Amino acid sequence: MMNFIMPSSLKEYYCLEIFRYKKFLQSGDFRNAWNSLERSHILGQAYPLEHTRSHWLMLKFGFKTRKLKEIFGQIPRLLVGGVKSFVGIIPVGNTGGSNVSPLKPMEIPSNLKIYPG
Repeated sequence: MMNFIMPSSLKEYYCLEIFRYKKFLQSGDFRNAWNSLERSHILGQAYPLEHTRSHWLMLKFGFKTRKLKEIFGQIPRLLVGGVKSFVGIIPVGNTGGSNVSPLKPMEIPSNLKIYPG
């Protein structure tokens, strides 16, 4: 199934996670910033623009925290993630970081399952 536009009911929660990421990053709380990025990835991975944006922010986070593994892990994800979303081939629940295989489906956290979309 091809997805082009994230439903507004889901986009609200995706944007909230991006907002939380930025706030945590500003305050130097890198652990919670990363957690919000992973949550944004889970929520947005079925939609090309949001999926790509999550990986872009993960790449920038890798530069900010000087984590080479994350930087090099995000480059291929950034290049193909949106395309996979566009054609509907995604590993549901995958958190998007370089610490997990980009092909591995994962359990969606229970507190994300409540969001409509």
